[in-house]
Amino acid sequence: MKLEFGDDVEAFRAEFRDWLERNRPTAEEMAADPALSTAHVPGWAREWTGRMFRDGWLVPGWPPERGGRSAGPVETLVYLETLIEEGVPRTTNPQGLGIVVPSILDYGSPEQIERWAMPVLRGERSACLGMSEPDAGSDLAALSTRAILDGDHFVVNGQKVWTSGANYADFCFLFCRTDPDAPKHKGISILLVDMDTPGITVRPLPEIVHPEHPDLNEVFFADVVVPADQLVGELNHGWAMANGSLAHERGMVWLDGVLRLEAAMRDALDDARRLLPRLRGSERGAATDRVVDSYVDTVAARCLGYRGFAKLVRGGSAPEQALMKAFCTESEQRLASVLAELHADGGLDRTPAGEGGAMMSFDGTWTERYFRSFGGTISAGTSEIQRNIIAERVLGLPR
Repeated sequence: MKLEFGDDVEAFRAEFRDWLERNRPTAEEMAADPALSTAHVPGWAREWTGRMFRDGWLVPGWPPERGGRSAGPVETLVYLETLIEEGVPRTTNPQGLGIVVPSILDYGSPEQIERWAMPVLRGERSACLGMSEPDAGSDLAALSTRAILDGDHFVVNGQKVWTSGANYADFCFLFCRTDPDAPKHKGISILLVDMDTPGITVRPLPEIVHPEHPDLNEVFFADVVVPADQLVGELNHGWAMANGSLAHERGMVWLDGVLRLEAAMRDALDDARRLLPRLRGSERGAATDRVVDSYVDTVAARCLGYRGFAKLVRGGSAPEQALMKAFCTESEQRLASVLAELHADGGLDRTPAGEGGAMMSFDGTWTERYFRSFGGTISAGTSEIQRNIIAERVLGLPR
């Protein structure tokens, strides 16, 4: 399925593609200094983000003073399509740019916008998101990290877990409980916390993929003092802001999911054409069927995605977002599974990467994609949560 756009949109696409050709980081630059986590901003990425911000291409749907050019949703679609087609990341700090900065712009004071949001837009700082806790994952309202207001500052104690990029982030957008006596959906506030504040301990969590550069972390807060002027929005009104923050993450999740699934499908077809002839008889037929099933998934995702996009363009809501989140992430997992099996031993780079050779590196392989795909079905709302949303809001089924 292919959309046809008007001349003005195609002119926008051509302008951006021309700008990319003249300004994009080279593959050699990115490979020589890779981003080691979702909050690590290597030298080339700092320059790249700053350049995109100055020229209005960082978030084209935003006004120029905030790194955009007031582009509409259709232009944003072709912008993201072009980035993925060209293999260029918009940012190496996706939660910072996609969740933290928009939330500060929505709820923060002018001083907070200038101090915390604008440096991320310029590529000078990075942010992590302090939400999940050992007993508060999908149920964020169950969080127990405490922040007690004491005069002109808060004192924070507690623990976060699965915090992406905390080992590299400059600051944390921290959700904490400021009124323990209020119902669990109330009494939550958000603080902006410098990660070098005394009392913060970051402990990276071992990962099977890239064990030498883990992205997920535990973060411990022990009597951490945070100035009161680093409270975002109103005290005890963090739940509404939490929903707004996640809305930024899920806002056009179908588009990101569809485009990434299509990119993975293109890679998969290249490999499948090369690897399937090595199989014989029913084994080849079974593998071919699985590749075709994944291709059908990709086409279906594209069609459903465009339908949801059309609703958004007309100003409506798109409850199919939950469907797209579950469908695209699970489809990518199935695709990575069949390609990892097709590669067999070739799907593993058996280079020892951990102490004593206990861990293996799967860098750049379908095995790596398969392992990473499980995170996609969990982050930004698990597939199980998405199914609950689909049942209630799309199908109208009882709770």
